[in-house]
Amino acid sequence: MAEQLINEFTVNRPIDEAWPIITDVERIAPCLPGAQLTEVRQTDDGEVYSGNVKVKLGAIATEFRGDAYFVERDDAAYSCKLNGKGRDTKGRGNASADIAAQAESLSPTSTKVTVTTDLHITGKIAQFGRGILGDVSAKLIDHFAQNLNEMIDADGIDAAAVQPSDGAAEAEATAPAAVRKIDGPATEPIDLMEIGGSSVLKRAAPAIAVILLLLLLLRRRRS
Repeated sequence: MAEQLINEFTVNRPIDEAWPIITDVERIAPCLPGAQLTEVRQTDDGEVYSGNVKVKLGAIATEFRGDAYFVERDDAAYSCKLNGKGRDTKGRGNASADIAAQAESLSPTSTKVTVTTDLHITGKIAQFGRGILGDVSAKLIDHFAQNLNEMIDADGIDAAAVQPSDGAAEAEATAPAAVRKIDGPATEPIDLMEIGGSSVLKRAAPAIAVILLLLLLLRRRRS
């Protein structure tokens, strides 16, 4: 099954402040319900990000894992593209996606981010109607945006995220480790019944989780 999803969210900061924040994977990963970044691998072609998403439907819980890498990124144009793949750990299906993100200034104090996902799903997780993913992913993005803006308001702007520090060149000159583990806090599974409130989610849940995972991995490469 193939489907295109277009989601938008707003960050309550000017674009020059918002872009470094929304592309800082370790800072914003906790804002995405149920999702966790686990490691960054250095390869000859660049960095590969790995993560997981925990999902539950009532008493039933499952987990999804995936990888993603950047195809291109243009900080001057506030845009990036990447490819991602995810799988249900219980073998019920796989998903791949080409993802593009574009930020634009709404006002001197707000930024809109548009995420376009061309999603391809195979296996049992593809056995549900079109349109379901769009409705639920929009609600999940709303939750993410709310958590992100609350985090920004609580933490304030990290000046180092907006403008490189004097030690940036030295850090860039240091060869990165082949695999860097991300020791983040444990995440609670996202309850899709609370998000969607419909029995149809019992069929849609696996693919929705894959979308969450791919959105989580839509982040910048770290030097």
